[in-house]
Amino acid sequence: MAELATVARPYAEALFRVAKSGNLSSWSDLVSEMAQAGSQPDVLAFASNPNVSEARIVDALLSILKSPVNAEAKNFVHMLVENGRVSLLPEIGVQFHALKNAEEGAADAQINSAFEMSGVQVQELVATLEKKFGRKLNPSVTVDASLIGGVRVVVGDEVLDTSVRAKLQQMQVALVS
Repeated sequence: MAELATVARPYAEALFRVAKSGNLSSWSDLVSEMAQAGSQPDVLAFASNPNVSEARIVDALLSILKSPVNAEAKNFVHMLVENGRVSLLPEIGVQFHALKNAEEGAADAQINSAFEMSGVQVQELVATLEKKFGRKLNPSVTVDASLIGGVRVVVGDEVLDTSVRAKLQQMQVALVS
């Protein structure tokens, strides 16, 4: 895994430098799409097929993308195909978004809730979390019924677990000790 990250880093950094000179938001969407396409087993199998020309692989990858593709993006995809690095796209996406968050002073927040949350509830929770963590958060909310109640928030390597399940586990540890 570390090797994959090491190989992907120069690609992500180069792509980020190009994106900073243009519209970072549209580049972010495009890189997310590329990462998603690069994580599909069928795409990887097609890209690694020796009987398929590089031009056909590039055309196929570009046709999958919904976002508008500019010349720099076409060159980037062509370079990845030429070097046999299509499998790096998911890791390039992760590193690109980490660079984008660092540039914007933001962080991704994975919010797990025991119950479905309304848009207003998410906004209120994010506003509170932004004060606590001291930076802008990009929330991603999922429902996890095993939490019983409350939420579990992961921001980078920090975890805020206010779920009923976590409180029950703490009580169990205290009673067993």
